[in-house]
Amino acid sequence: MRKLNLIVVFSKDLNKVLFCIRAKEPYKGMYNFVGGKVEEGETNDEAAYRELFEETGISKKDIELDHFMDLNYFKYGNNLQVYYGILKHDVTLVEEKNKLEWVTINNELLNIKKFAGNYNIPHIITQIKVYLKNGVGIDKY
Repeated sequence: MRKLNLIVVFSKDLNKVLFCIRAKEPYKGMYNFVGGKVEEGETNDEAAYRELFEETGISKKDIELDHFMDLNYFKYGNNLQVYYGILKHDVTLVEEKNKLEWVTINNELLNIKKFAGNYNIPHIITQIKVYLKNGVGIDKY
């Protein structure tokens, strides 16, 4: 199964999430989380930090990433590893291929003509915020 990661980067106040606007397919022109492929010989965590730095300029000194969940798409042969982190301080973003934009967390995330992932984006953000609020699993919300 091919390993991919996506990284949910929250602003310090947890009101905004960093998105890239995809320059190529899949989801060309749509907002998506940053992330990429886990390369041969690297750990999942190493890949997440590498992809985050390559695409945004955000490094380990700026954020601590936590592996939150995996989504397995068996029919496509993809293991999608979801990481999240909260910025420790303001950063200057460095765009690689995709334009980057901070987006306020609101119902606009449900717009599937603008946001990739067929409603996975609001689901993932909600699950992380529930966890951060309660410090426990799904049974508490």
